[in-house]
Amino acid sequence: MNAGGYALITGASSGIGECFARALAARKQNLILVARSTDKLEKLAAELSATHGIQAEPISLDLSESGAASRLAQEVQRRAAKITLLVNNAAFGARGEFWRLPLDRQMEMLRLNVEAVVELTHHLLPSMTAQPGSAIINVSSTAGFQPVPYTAVYAATKAFISSFSMALREEAREYGLRVVTLCPGGTRTNFFVAGEYGSRSLPGGLQEPEEVVRAALKSLDRGGGLVIPRALNKLSAFVQRFLPQSVVTRIAGNVFRPR
Repeated sequence: MNAGGYALITGASSGIGECFARALAARKQNLILVARSTDKLEKLAAELSATHGIQAEPISLDLSESGAASRLAQEVQRRAAKITLLVNNAAFGARGEFWRLPLDRQMEMLRLNVEAVVELTHHLLPSMTAQPGSAIINVSSTAGFQPVPYTAVYAATKAFISSFSMALREEAREYGLRVVTLCPGGTRTNFFVAGEYGSRSLPGGLQEPEEVVRAALKSLDRGGGLVIPRALNKLSAFVQRFLPQSVVTRIAGNVFRPR
């Protein structure tokens, strides 16, 4: 990894994003940390800078706002920060019957989970392809492998991210740019523990965010590709290919149906 470059991490103030920040800082990687939570970002940036002797710069921004990703790219350019690793992690979900959930909230989800990823990646890729060893980690989800009733829009956004990310890897191969498509299952973050989904009894239990990040960085070191942390999640994704989609969708609906 280019020691003079920066890793830009979205959704960096907690959960998987924070774990990426800590793991990369331990590798002596300079960081640009992006999230809405100014206080958390500034505290994390100061801690990682002091502990690891790196540059960690916080940028407080709500990427669910229209055009926010373009503003972020402009700010990165203004700071003359050379991005050699992009971690598209920021996302949120909502659980419930699609037509009963607020439309504006679901449109925010589309902007953050899909639009911001495409927009930011499009802005940063031209300079990244010119930097040897550059890479992208797109955080998708096992929810993207099948339709998921009661979180229909979220699962659809993750299906998009997985498809987009794996296609991008093939396009970028000739430039030596590595792309990791990370598809964790239920993870012990605010998303499940204190978020829209509550504390759920998923098969195998919730995995730790550190476990997810280790799997992603291991794949990155090996050249990138599709990453599904945990054997049970890999097995589930594999078995689904041999079942009728109606059966898979019904099973997913039973798991995510609001109680």
